[in-house]
Amino acid sequence: MTTGEVVNGTASTHDGPGPSESKTPFKVTPGKAWGMTGLVIFLYVVNYADKAVLGIIAQPLAREFGLTSSQIGLVGSLFFVTFTIGGFLAGPLEKKLTLKWALLALGLTWSVVMLPLVVTGGFVVLVVCRMLLGLGEGPSSALMHTATYSWHPPAKRGLPGAFLAGSASVAKIALAPVLTFITVEYGWRMAIVALSVLGLVWIACWIPGFKEGPFTSKAVKGADAAVGSAPTEPSVPWRKIFLTRTFVTCAVLIMVVYALTTVVLTWLPSYFEVGLGYSALQAGSMFALPSIVGLFLMISSGTITDRLRGRGHTSRVVRIIVPSVGVLICGSILIFLPSIGTPGIAVAVVSIGYGFGAIAFPLINAAISELCPPQQTAGTMGVFLALMAVGGLVAPYGTGVIVDNAATAAEGYATSFQIIGVLGAIAAVLVLVFANPERDRKIIRSVAGPSGIASA
Repeated sequence: MTTGEVVNGTASTHDGPGPSESKTPFKVTPGKAWGMTGLVIFLYVVNYADKAVLGIIAQPLAREFGLTSSQIGLVGSLFFVTFTIGGFLAGPLEKKLTLKWALLALGLTWSVVMLPLVVTGGFVVLVVCRMLLGLGEGPSSALMHTATYSWHPPAKRGLPGAFLAGSASVAKIALAPVLTFITVEYGWRMAIVALSVLGLVWIACWIPGFKEGPFTSKAVKGADAAVGSAPTEPSVPWRKIFLTRTFVTCAVLIMVVYALTTVVLTWLPSYFEVGLGYSALQAGSMFALPSIVGLFLMISSGTITDRLRGRGHTSRVVRIIVPSVGVLICGSILIFLPSIGTPGIAVAVVSIGYGFGAIAFPLINAAISELCPPQQTAGTMGVFLALMAVGGLVAPYGTGVIVDNAATAAEGYATSFQIIGVLGAIAAVLVLVFANPERDRKIIRSVAGPSGIASA
């Protein structure tokens, strides 16, 4: 069962061999689990639409405010400065608030923070609004993963993780053409207003609909308290998690893949329009093509790897080797982009390369979530996703600088993708050599003594 084993109306949080199981008081059904997951996916769609809108309105902004490619890239990178800082707030937020109310506060922030740009535009206002948006979105990824994982046991998180990561693709497939049409027909300001309205629609669905699932630390603690027993998963020192070879090498890999994602978010419509000669409407609509490939591969890989996991294949095979091979394919394809002169083939290369790289997100995230005790999931994912965002600190601005200094815009964009391809291939090899979730999970658990208290 995707949502875990249901025993006498309670869900077992035990996954794999080990001591006695913890039982939670929640009734788990596939419909309920996927219904709650759907609400989180809706939020993730809004989240990525807010990120992606800069790429759609980049050229109108540049023309209206006289911005260079480097300045647009700087705006994209500064977003990820505060996004990275915000990522470290996921753990504290999860302790102070429930997942429901923490995510509600963040979603409300996204809905209003860009509106000042509509009233009084300019480069400084654009920078401030995007940085505030980054700060609000920073903690959200870890909390959304935690909210989703609370309805699915560790061995069954590949597919829901794929749907969650695929929300970025859904945002670009479903919303990018709409936002592009609004931008072309009514101006970039109306595109921002439309996203604010979408955020309010999500809030109306979230407040009455969401609750935390049974595979969460709070549920486990509540069940343990009810039966008068100590938690079966004692906390461990954070450094023991963050210094494992799996965490470190996967962080390097996810940084590079995220660098590719941020370049796509910030620059892909501009590449298609200015670099390859497509119209603004065509470029905005084609923005969805890499996401279509990525969504198909993420859902396929998530489904297949969850089945393999259920049949006894190790986490290293399904959540390390599979995504690393995908990133290797991505890097190998992107390396040849500067030598391609046909626009249609260039679009296909970027789309296929991005798609294979994107499968790393759900699978690597699921692997990292296995390393830590349940009560440390939000903190672990918060740090991991904050480190992931480092790729976004450099890549958008670096691409703008490369484009400004290249012989042609097309050459500049292609060179940027090529550099990311080379780095991705190197990072994939490192993960293949050093990462092993099962091994590192045992090492992490070994720091807790028999009394259940984590040792230093």
